[in-house]
Amino acid sequence: MSGTLREFRSFDRPIQLLQINQAGINLGFYLLMPYLAQHLSASAGLAAWAIGLLLGLRNLSQQGMFLIGGTLADRLGYKPMIMLGCALRTVGFAMFGLTTSLPMLIVAAAVTGFAGALFNPAARAYLAVAAGERKVAAFAVFNVFYQGGILLGPLAGIALLNSGFTTVCLAAAGIFAVLTVLQGLCLPARRGPAPSDRPVLRDWRQAFGDRAFVSFAAAMIASYALSYQMYLALPLEVQRVGGGQAGVMALYAVSALLGIAGQVRLTAWCSARWTRGQAIARGLALMGVAFLPLAAMADLSPPVVWAMAPVVACTLLITVGSLIAFPFEMATIADMAGDRLIGTYYGLYNLLSGVGILAGNVLAGTTMDVARAYGLAWLPWALLTVAGLLSAAAITRLERRERLPRVGPVTAAA
Repeated sequence: MSGTLREFRSFDRPIQLLQINQAGINLGFYLLMPYLAQHLSASAGLAAWAIGLLLGLRNLSQQGMFLIGGTLADRLGYKPMIMLGCALRTVGFAMFGLTTSLPMLIVAAAVTGFAGALFNPAARAYLAVAAGERKVAAFAVFNVFYQGGILLGPLAGIALLNSGFTTVCLAAAGIFAVLTVLQGLCLPARRGPAPSDRPVLRDWRQAFGDRAFVSFAAAMIASYALSYQMYLALPLEVQRVGGGQAGVMALYAVSALLGIAGQVRLTAWCSARWTRGQAIARGLALMGVAFLPLAAMADLSPPVVWAMAPVVACTLLITVGSLIAFPFEMATIADMAGDRLIGTYYGLYNLLSGVGILAGNVLAGTTMDVARAYGLAWLPWALLTVAGLLSAAAITRLERRERLPRVGPVTAAA
């Protein structure tokens, strides 16, 4: 951790504030969201379809509005969008705790999701612009704070649940209120290097028409589908082998702790040896290989302790692969955007990533059902492995064809 703190202190105050801000965002989000569905069922008395509607609407209003949020950040500045997003999430989370009316909960879900679409691309664009040539290192530290919020949020939520779900919601809202004020007082206003004054549709045509960028985003879709299996396929596998809820929480804790402890050192090691494209491709390949232990053990029925071993191995490999790829991935997006539309490019990238998560979840769930019906327990894990390796091959091909920004190990390390 000393290396992470040293790296954190080496950045200017705005970058430090953005990194702390991300920890606060994840702390507030994961303090509340893991327990929302249970509250909506037990306390609000909603039917399962209504709960699914609310959770789906929250995700749709965030993923579907990322492009708009990124465009607004380019045109109005990064700081206003970060502040507005945090303020809206304050309102949305407070509403979750203060009402059980379905129409009002729908408003809360939509507001909460749109808030994420505002501050997410704006914060990443601000960080990329402010960090300059040190984008990779800045995003590595950013991910440490990101993982820290994921780790602490559910623990804080459990501690507060004894005081009632309203207390949990108001605490989460309070965190976002503090973040809003903190950004307003301490974060300097900043736009991209060349704010766009062209029609919005022209900016979107440029982003969608950037064949190299769209190819990169398409190749990376699998990475989000694979990483999201931490929340779909792996919890289902833990439940199947008898690991229970404690086993699921242990996986999340191991993943977050590995990110906190290893991200900065791992990024420095990769930067000294690989180009950005190589690092991303190898991270994706590792994420695909992560599912091989599960495929190998799929037809066996060992005791719970041994049955959990391939799940833990998968979690570790997915996490390490993600840690390798993420900082280089974020820096590559900013470099491909150039000096005009960084927020727009991040917004479009997040939008496409959301499509990947949705498609990956549907395909993974369908494949698991088919595998159970026909006795092919290895099939879902094998297909996920193939997806990761194909994605890695696509990134390698883009780099060999010089469709990605060429940043070698010496430049990246500097």
